[in-house]
Amino acid sequence: MRVEVGAWRRRTGVALGVAGMAVPLTLGVGAGTAQAAASCTAGTGPYQKQVESFLGRPVDGKQSPADCTAIRSFQRTHGITPAAGYAGPLTWRTMDTILKQRAAGKNPNKAGACPVNKGRIACVDLTRQLSWVQDGRKLVYGPVPVRTGRDGAETRTGAKKVYHRSLKHWSTIYKVWMPYSQFFDGGQAFHATDKSMYNPPGSGGCVNMRSADAKAYWNLLRNGDDVFVYGRKPGT
Repeated sequence: MRVEVGAWRRRTGVALGVAGMAVPLTLGVGAGTAQAAASCTAGTGPYQKQVESFLGRPVDGKQSPADCTAIRSFQRTHGITPAAGYAGPLTWRTMDTILKQRAAGKNPNKAGACPVNKGRIACVDLTRQLSWVQDGRKLVYGPVPVRTGRDGAETRTGAKKVYHRSLKHWSTIYKVWMPYSQFFDGGQAFHATDKSMYNPPGSGGCVNMRSADAKAYWNLLRNGDDVFVYGRKPGT
């Protein structure tokens, strides 16, 4: 999980002026870590207005206890740490990705970046963290949010093909089950995960999917089907 500290520490390291809502200077281990996780910051973050707008809060650019509670709930849902309610860059980047996904609507290939002359093809847009299946220009499934490779383990871009399928694959590298695995590039695969699609910093290179979406891809794709990956994951 990505720790969103940086400017948050600098801006909230001193007393915050709200009893019971200060964040400790040091995010240590043991009791200190537990205290930090349970705390809520009164500090105004650099993306305060954008985050307030996303959450449907009054947009005044000033942190309030209600703002902090709403931000912290979002952070906890998606594994952004510390979940202290600070409107920092990682929190806003996650929200901005969600907004871009919503804007895609039912026309994710409007820009024509994914080939339309291949017949059935699974498209992966790393920039918007979206995937869909199309047949020519016809949208067959999606678009759906995905979780792709983290910095240093990026999902590789380019034209690929599904070359191996495993309904219940066991990863010998990460020691986890990878349901509905469909491999398309040197160990990188579509597969289901229990994590949030927005859980930072990302996967080990695979295209993580919600279980229902991974199952749908399993039923739609076969060995030899085309896959096209393009763009760049935010934060990599």
